[in-house]
Amino acid sequence: MPIKIFPVVLILLLHGCSDESSEPISLGSAQDIHFKSPPDFLSFRAGIQRKNGFFNYFVPLIHEANRNILLERQRLTTLMHQDRLGPSDQTWLTSLAERYDLADFNPGQPSDQVALLKRIDIIPTSLALAQAANESAWGTSRFARQANNYFGQWCYTPGCGLVPKQRNAGASHEVRAFDHPFDSVKSYLHNLNSHRAYSELRSIRAQQRQAGQPITGLALAEGLKRYSERGEHYVEELQAMIRYNELFRFNQYNQTANRD
Repeated sequence: MPIKIFPVVLILLLHGCSDESSEPISLGSAQDIHFKSPPDFLSFRAGIQRKNGFFNYFVPLIHEANRNILLERQRLTTLMHQDRLGPSDQTWLTSLAERYDLADFNPGQPSDQVALLKRIDIIPTSLALAQAANESAWGTSRFARQANNYFGQWCYTPGCGLVPKQRNAGASHEVRAFDHPFDSVKSYLHNLNSHRAYSELRSIRAQQRQAGQPITGLALAEGLKRYSERGEHYVEELQAMIRYNELFRFNQYNQTANRD
C-alpha cells in the first residue's frame, strides 16, 4: 500500500514550520565553511530564519562539490577528444571508473568513456537543497545534529554511524556518520552519480545535456523514486519544496537560466 504524505507534514517541510515574512540571505563561502561546524539550526526561529540559515550554510558547500565534479568532467572530456591516451591518462581514467562504480571499464574504448561521462556531472543545487532539508528536517534531525548526515545515507559496517531507534528486528543498517557536513554533501552527490538505483536520474540528466537544456532539479527528481520507500510521493514532495521555496535561485553553472 502506498504511503501517503499528510498535508500538514508537507506544509511543515515547505514552510520550515512557520510562515514568517522573508528575510535577506547572506551566503557564506565554501572556504570558510570547510573549517566551521554547522550552526545549531534549532537555535534559529522556525520558518524563514531557519531556512535562510540552512541555505546560507549549505549552498556554498553544494556549489563547491559540484565545481569539483565539473573539473573531473572537464578533464575527462578533454581526454575523450585525444587520439591517443598516455599511460598516466589511462590510469587516471581507470581509477575514476572504479570510484564511480563503472564495471568492466576500458579506458581506450569510446563507449566506455561516454558511459563514465554520464556519471560525472552536477546535481542541481535546487534538488540537493530540497533533499537535505527533507531528510534532515531543515538540519534539526538527530542524525544531522549528531552525525552530520543531512541526506539519510545508510552504512552497513557496525559502528559506522548511528543506529536508528526504530530499526526493524534483524536489520543491520546504521545512519552513516560524517566528520563534517561537506563530507555528507560529497557522499550524497557521489551516491546519485554512481549507484545503480539512480540510473534513471543520470539518463534524464544526459538527455538534458544532449538537448542543450539546463539541468533542472524538477526534472532530475523524477529519477529519485527509489531514494525513499515513499516513491512517487517522495518525488512530488521534493518538487513541491523546490517550487515553494524557489530553490532555483541558488542554481549556478548552466542551471541559472531555468527556474527549477
